[in-house]
Amino acid sequence: MARQRVAALVVAAVLVLATPAAAEDVWLVDGGMVVTMDQAGTVIPDGAVAVRGNRIEAVGPAAELAVRFPAARRLDASGRIVLPGLVNAHTHVPMTLFRGVADDLDLKGFLYRRIFPLEARFVDEAFVRWGTRLACLEMLRGGVTTFVDMYYFEDAVAEEAAGCGMRAVAGETLIDFPAPDNKSWADALAYTERFVTRWRGHRLITPAVAPHATYTVSTDHLREAHALAAKHDVPMLMHLAEARSEVDLIHEKYGKGPVEYAAGLGILDDRVVAAHMIWPTPAEIALLAGRKVGVAHCPQSNMKGAAGVAPVPALLAAGVAVGLGTDGAASNNDLSLWEEMDTAAKLAKVTSGDPTVLAARTALAMATRLGAEAIGLQKAIGSLEAGKRADIILVRTDSLHQIPSYDPYSLLVYATKASDVDTVVIDGEVVMAAGRVLTVNEAAVRERVAAYRERILAADLAPGK
Repeated sequence: MARQRVAALVVAAVLVLATPAAAEDVWLVDGGMVVTMDQAGTVIPDGAVAVRGNRIEAVGPAAELAVRFPAARRLDASGRIVLPGLVNAHTHVPMTLFRGVADDLDLKGFLYRRIFPLEARFVDEAFVRWGTRLACLEMLRGGVTTFVDMYYFEDAVAEEAAGCGMRAVAGETLIDFPAPDNKSWADALAYTERFVTRWRGHRLITPAVAPHATYTVSTDHLREAHALAAKHDVPMLMHLAEARSEVDLIHEKYGKGPVEYAAGLGILDDRVVAAHMIWPTPAEIALLAGRKVGVAHCPQSNMKGAAGVAPVPALLAAGVAVGLGTDGAASNNDLSLWEEMDTAAKLAKVTSGDPTVLAARTALAMATRLGAEAIGLQKAIGSLEAGKRADIILVRTDSLHQIPSYDPYSLLVYATKASDVDTVVIDGEVVMAAGRVLTVNEAAVRERVAAYRERILAADLAPGK
């Protein structure tokens, strides 16, 4: 029976992919429990999601939608939980090829002793393409349908993400020293403007401007980066208040914290996605809320680098939209949002002494609806509601580590693993069915990744050398 179900899902996926949707064409994801992640927390035990083209047409009880759309094709979700796709609000996807090369270091050692030298040696466009393909495979397998990226050769990241069928907010990194793709600030800024112009309006890719951080980008350059983002009305991504060393440096130079400093420059507004946000003061939290800055919380990366614990309950209580990010695979070392949900909830509990402070439902919202809000895409994704883009995942509920189940939020946050995701729909197209990614050649990725590993191991910068 299990083999028959796998075959049926793959056939259904191929049918959906191969049959262009006509204006009146609708197909149904039905038979499962629909956890909509809308503001009301609607859960439909035997529900369905109707999809027309790349948008959700309706959400409701399966019996009602079957009557409303009698000719609809069906994607059987029996025994599954149907969810909006997960949002990885901060990562550096090509760095999958640096997984495990810079472990057990603080931020300064991680960046200056390991990552920056390795990037100067190995990162080129081909590296970025293959690292992105590996990351997309990993994220799709774990139900991530949207990711926010900061890296170099971001045109290649955008092309590969779109080719994999993934949604991405792709930010070209700007930094005050020669980078792998651009050797001067002027060249980097010009590249970024061409990149933004090329991708603006794409159905899957949202281009962004990504100044690295307050400690690697000068005051004038931070203002120039924000002006470019404002000119083209695109997001601005940056690391902010991510380490005690950053706080100390900015205090020493400017007499204020990183958030207050950025606010004083006029670069904090609702287009900004601030990653990590571990060390804001209460006054700075109020600034973030008042200016509607989105925050990407990366609990596992923060813990691994002993960077501190972000004040997520205080941020949420102030009204800041907080999403979840994995950071790059060099500092995590995986791209699983399920692990981040579980960790975010438990970390908040243990550091506050209050087991109620960040509930499972809130953690799941951070990976879906709140994550979408944090990155400025709340009108398009993040919940299963009519009119939103059809980014949908089906999650198995029959693994040994999931039974018995009494509450869907508890099941999803505290028990579910990335391997429990078996079907992924993005923008109305099935890109993974029964655990099989349909848009990436996995064998080719594995072969190329193995070759990169040999090159890096042979370098004098390899771990242990």
